[in-house]
Parts: sequence; structure tokens; C-alpha cells
Amino acid sequence: MKAKSLINLVLIAFSLMGCANLSQLEAQDHAADGKDITKSNDPIVLQRADPFVYKHTDGYYYFTGSVPTYDAIEIRRAKTIEGLQDAEPVRVWEKHESGPMSRHIWAPEIHYLDGKWYVHFAASEEDDIWALRPYVLELNGQDPLKDEWVELGMMQAADDDPKSFTDFSLDGTVFEHNGKRYFCWAEKTGGQFAASNLYLAEMESPIKLKTVQFMLTTPDYDWERIDFWVNEGPAVIKNEGKIYITFSASATGASYAMGIMEADENADLLDRNSWKKSRYPVLETNEEKDIYGPGHNSFTVDENGDPLMIYHARDYEKAVGDPKMVPATDKRSLEEIKADPLYDPNRHARMMEVKFDNNGRPIFELY
Repeated sequence: MKAKSLINLVLIAFSLMGCANLSQLEAQDHAADGKDITKSNDPIVLQRADPFVYKHTDGYYYFTGSVPTYDAIEIRRAKTIEGLQDAEPVRVWEKHESGPMSRHIWAPEIHYLDGKWYVHFAASEEDDIWALRPYVLELNGQDPLKDEWVELGMMQAADDDPKSFTDFSLDGTVFEHNGKRYFCWAEKTGGQFAASNLYLAEMESPIKLKTVQFMLTTPDYDWERIDFWVNEGPAVIKNEGKIYITFSASATGASYAMGIMEADENADLLDRNSWKKSRYPVLETNEEKDIYGPGHNSFTVDENGDPLMIYHARDYEKAVGDPKMVPATDKRSLEEIKADPLYDPNRHARMMEVKFDNNGRPIFELY
């Protein structure tokens, strides 16, 4: 009787070990599936809107984006896209207490230009919170996480350009094409409630334009005019003889969506006739996938050099402002703050593979 009981106990033990091993394997498989974030809608970095990822020649991915309190610029780096979530965010610069660059620190982008690191970002001021303008930081050294960032001031217009950066301006991005460097940004002429257009100009230096601004696009269609008339958040990708500029449209809630402009790679990029605009959004809210308000994207590549898109979105429809995200100087009522989607912190950075159709045009597919 004792021997039989011992045998039964051994069999049960082996059975439990088998179940444990099976559960462990299933967990490993699930974890492995979870790591393939290009084939899911899971965030790669939580609570970071306007995400920008740059892969440098040192093999690291550098990530930045708008922090929910809009009061600082953070940078993190990792050897893989997946590693960005757990990488330590380093605050490399903080807002001023007053005057320029004291409020709404938005949409930073990190670029390596002419052998130096730069961050382009937008900021306003406490006494005029919608006086947004583009500003530039330059790194005094070669390690963005450890060396000193120096303020270069506001982005400068070309000498013969009296219009650029004179009003609500933000979301500047830098790209190079056919031996020239360009700056693309959003600007409203007429204050906060005017239409936000996208402008394009050639650059003389990382902090100054070379040519007069050229209006690339204005909100033409219904999907670009929900609550606010907006074109903003430009990003550039090239493929098979074409250059594409994606952009975001409408207010920052669930109506936020992404469109695209395209031009031949040999065309004059500063000629409006060179560009064709999508009639409909190329990425928008998908309730079945729990993706709400996707947009303000950037492009990078994976470890094999294949293109990836980094964008932000919430996973629920109703954005509610969090009073903890709002500075003490904000005198709005609690109801007004809760109604402001800008202070809902849960726009998460996400990623997807960039695919191309038979004509080489990028398509953006939620899994």
C-alpha cells in the first residue's frame, strides 16, 4: 500500500512538472508573440505623444516625444525598438519659469546634422500660452544623454521671409533630399483658432531657413476640419522614386487622423504643383482595434533596415483631461481641464510595419 502510494505521488509530481513546463512554454510563446510589436497595437512607450525615433550610426535607437506635463524634454535610447519601453528616460532640458520656452513644450525631434546633435521643438510662454514658436537645442558633445544641451533660440526665417514663425508655429521636422536639407512645419496665420497649414522651406543651417516659406497643404477636406482645421505633425518617407510627407489632421481626440502628400523624387519640392494630396485619411480611428486618434508619426527602420512607422494613439475614445498634468498657473475650472484632450496623458507611442502597394505607395495597416 505504501509502495503504491509512493508511485502515485511520483506520477502526480511528474504530471505537475509537465503542466508547469507546458505553462512556462505557453508563457514564453505568449511573451515572444508580445515582443513582435509590429504585428500588434500595443504601445512601445507609454504616455508619450508626438513620438520621434532616430536610429544613429552607433546602432542605438534614440526616442523622444511630448511628456504629459509638457514641461521638459526627455531622451531615451536602446539597441532595439522593444528596449525603448524599459530604457531610462533622461531629462535633458526643462522649461523656463517665465518668458519664452516656459509653457507647452511640444513635439521634440532629435536629429544628427553636420556632425552634431540637435533637438527641434515647440514652446510657448506662461503669459501667452498659444504663442507657440519653434526652438532649437544643440549638444555640446556627442552623448545626448550625458553631455550639455545648449539653447540656440528660436528657429530663424530666411532673410527675405517676413512671415515664417511670426504666429502659432510648431511640429518642425528636418529631412534631406537630393543634396538639400528642408524644414517642414505647421503654422497658423491668425492665432490659435485659425487654420493650421503645413509649410516647407530649404534650410541654410540647423537653425535658419534659406528660402521663403512655401505652403505645402491647408485643411481642404471634411476629415481635416473636425473641431479644428488642422494640418500638422509632418514626417517623411521615400520609396521607388517618390517622396512622401505624412501629416495629421483635425483635433487631438478620436477625430485625429493621418493623411499623405506625394511628389516625384526629382520634382521641385518647393513647387505646389509637384505635390498630390490624399483625398481620404490613410490612418484613422479603428474601434475594433481599440486605436483612437492615431497620428503625429515619425519613420525609422528596424534591425534589418525595413521601414517602420512610430505614431501615437489612445486605446479609448473619450479623452479626459487630468488635473495633475496641468501646471498650477492654469486658472481654468476643473470642468474645463477635464474637457481638454491635450491633458489626457494616455496617448501612447506605438509602431507598425510600413507596407507598400503595387505602385510603391506606403500603406498603413492596423493588425
